[in-house]
Amino acid sequence: MAGGMIPAAASYGLGALAYSALVLQLIHLLWRRRGGGRLGVMLAVAVLSAAWGWLGFAYATRFEPSFLALGILTDILRYGGWYAFLLLLLVHPGERGGGTWSRPPWLLSVATGLGLLLLFALGSVVLGIVSGGYFYHPGLFHMLALAVLALVFLEQLYRNISPDGQWNVKPLCLGLAGVFIFDIYFYSDAVLFNRVDGQAWTVRGAVHGLVVPLLALSVSRGQGWADRIRLSHRAALHTAALSLAGAYLLFIAAVGYYVRYFGGEWGRALQLGLVFAALMVLGLLAASAAMRAKLRVLVRKHFFSYRYDYREEWLRFTRTLSPQDSPREMGQQAIRGLADMLESPAGGLWLKDAGQPFFYLAARWNMAPVAAREEAGSSLCTFLAGSGWVINLEEVRCFQKRYDGLELPAWLLELPNAWLLVPLLAGSELVGFVVLTSPRTPVPVNWEVNDLLKTAGRQAASFIAQMQATEALLEARKFDAFNRMSAFVVHDLKNIVSQLSLMVRNAERHRANPEFQQDMLTTVQDAVDRMRQLMLQLREGSAPAGLSCGVDLARVVGRIQAAKARHGQAIEVEIGEPLVTRGQEERIERVIGHLVQNAIEASDGLGRVWIKLGRQGSQARIEVGDNGRGMSPEFQRERLFKPFQTTKEAGMGIGAYESFLYVNELGGKMLVDSEVNQGTRVAILLPVLEVGGRSGLDRQEAAA
Repeated sequence: MAGGMIPAAASYGLGALAYSALVLQLIHLLWRRRGGGRLGVMLAVAVLSAAWGWLGFAYATRFEPSFLALGILTDILRYGGWYAFLLLLLVHPGERGGGTWSRPPWLLSVATGLGLLLLFALGSVVLGIVSGGYFYHPGLFHMLALAVLALVFLEQLYRNISPDGQWNVKPLCLGLAGVFIFDIYFYSDAVLFNRVDGQAWTVRGAVHGLVVPLLALSVSRGQGWADRIRLSHRAALHTAALSLAGAYLLFIAAVGYYVRYFGGEWGRALQLGLVFAALMVLGLLAASAAMRAKLRVLVRKHFFSYRYDYREEWLRFTRTLSPQDSPREMGQQAIRGLADMLESPAGGLWLKDAGQPFFYLAARWNMAPVAAREEAGSSLCTFLAGSGWVINLEEVRCFQKRYDGLELPAWLLELPNAWLLVPLLAGSELVGFVVLTSPRTPVPVNWEVNDLLKTAGRQAASFIAQMQATEALLEARKFDAFNRMSAFVVHDLKNIVSQLSLMVRNAERHRANPEFQQDMLTTVQDAVDRMRQLMLQLREGSAPAGLSCGVDLARVVGRIQAAKARHGQAIEVEIGEPLVTRGQEERIERVIGHLVQNAIEASDGLGRVWIKLGRQGSQARIEVGDNGRGMSPEFQRERLFKPFQTTKEAGMGIGAYESFLYVNELGGKMLVDSEVNQGTRVAILLPVLEVGGRSGLDRQEAAA
C-alpha cells in the first residue's frame, strides 16, 4: 500500500464500518417491528453508503480504477436514496390504514424533477468514465447540484416540523446537513478548479462516517420521526425560490467556466464580469414584486390542491389589522391585507360615517384620491348589502346578466385598473367596501378566491366597526365628562346666586349701614372671584389644577364661621389644636362650607350647627353637625354621595358628590352618622401635614 493512501484507507474504512453497523441496527429494528416503509428506505440508503465506503477502502488499498468508478456510481445512487427517504417523510398514512397513503399533490412533480437530475448525473458520470476521466467536469457539476438541492430540501423540511416532531428528527437533520454541506464544499472546489482536492477526497469517508451516530440516535428514538411534518405554502415557495436561484447560479458557474476556458488572456476578466452581471440580475428578480407574485401563483397552482394556506393567511391578516389605533390606519392595513392575498398592488376603502347617507374614500393604498361619493341607497350598495358578493368588474363588463339588477356608478367604471370590489359586512349591515386594482400577475377568480375575500372582508368589517364604536364611546365619554363638569358649574352658580340674592334682600334694610356696605363689597368680590374660576374651568374643560400646599384648617374654619355670622347664622366652633393638611385651600373651604350650609338648611336656620376640629391618629378630623331633619338609613345606603340625589326640594345633589370626590382625591374619608329628626354628623378625615421647626429666616426675624 502506498504511504499516501493509508489515511484514505483509514478514512473510508471508518465510514464503511459505521454504515455497516447502521445496517445491522436497521435490520434488527425491521425484524422486531416487522415492516416499515421509511426504515426500509433508510436501510437501502445505509447499504449503499456502506458499499460506497468499502469501495473507497478497496480503491485506497489496491488502487484499482474500477473500484473508483463503482464508488462514484454508488455515491449518486445513495443520493437518490436520501431523496426518496426525505420525500417519504412527507407521505402520511391514511386514517383507515390498510396501506392507504395520502400523497401531497406536489409530490409527483418534485419526485420527477429529482429523478431527472439523478439521471443526468448518472449519464454525465458514465460518460466521464467511458472517456477515461473519472472526475469529468459535467459530472462534478451535477454532483454539486445534487448536494445543493438536498441541503435546500432538508432545510425546508426541518422548518416545517412541528415542535413535537423536532425531538425525533433533529439528529437526522443535523447529520445529513453536515454531509451535504461538506459535499457542497468538495464539489464546488472541484468545479471551480476542474480538479478534485486529494486531501478533501481522503477525509470525505471519515466525515460521512462521523455523522452515523446521529443517524442511529434518530433511528433509536422511534419510527414516528416526522409524522407531523407538513410542507406549507411558504416552505414550498421558499424551496422553489432557492432551487431556482441555485440552478441559476450553477448555470452561471458552468457558463463562467467555459468563458474563462475559451476566453484566452481575457477569460478571467470576462468570467468576473459575467458573474457580477448574473448576480445583479438575480438581485433584481428577487426584489421584483411581480416576479414573486408569479412564483407564488405558480407554486400554489401546481403544487397544492388549495391555492391558499388558510392558517397562514388568517394569522397574517389578523396581525395586519390588530395593532392599528384609528379607522384610517386600520383601513389602509385592511386594503393591504386583502390586496396581498391576490397580488394586487393598490386599492381604496369606502366607509360611511354615522349619520351620513353616503360612502366616501376613507383610506387608500397606492391609489390616487377619488372625490366621488356613493349614496347608501344606490344600486351598488343595495346589491352588496343584499348579496354579499365579491364583484368582479371585468366579469360585469363581459357578462352583465350574472349580476342582475346591478348598475355600476360612473366613477367606478372610470377608475383606472379597477378589478374587484369586496363588501365589508358586519352582520347584515354594509360597513363599507374595498376596490382592488388589477394584480401584478394574472390570478383567476374562482370560488376559493371569492370565499376567502368574503370571509376576510367580514373580519375586516368587524375590526373597523369595533374601532368606530370605540371612537363613538370615547366621544360619548367626553360629552359625559363635559356634562358632569357643567353640573358642578351650575351647582356653584346656584350657590353664588343664592348668596347674591340674600345680599339683595338684606340691602333693603341695611343699605345705609357702613358695615353692611363693606360686607356687600366683600361678598361681591368673592362672587366675582368664584365666577372667574368657573369661567376658567369651562375654558379648560376640567377643574383648574391649582397648586397643592399646606392648608391651615383652623383658619379655614374661622373664615367660614365669620362668613356665616355676617349673614346672621351662628356656628359653634371647637378647635382642639391647629392642624395643617395638604390640598387646595379654596376647594377645602368649599367642601367644609357646603357641609355647613347643608347643616343650616337641614335645621331650617333655627337649630344648632357646629364645627369641631381635632386629631384622630395621623389624620385631622373636621366634624360638621346639626340637630335638624337627618337622613334615613335607606338614603344613606343607596343615594348619598351620588350625583343628582338630594333630600332638599330645590337641591341638585351635586355638592355632596363633588365634596366626596375631592376628599377621596386627597386620600381622606367622609363618614356620616345620621338619624331621622335627630340630626346629622359628617366627619372629614384628612392626612395631617406635619410642620417642623421654624426656618432659619423665621429665627432671624424673631431675633431681630
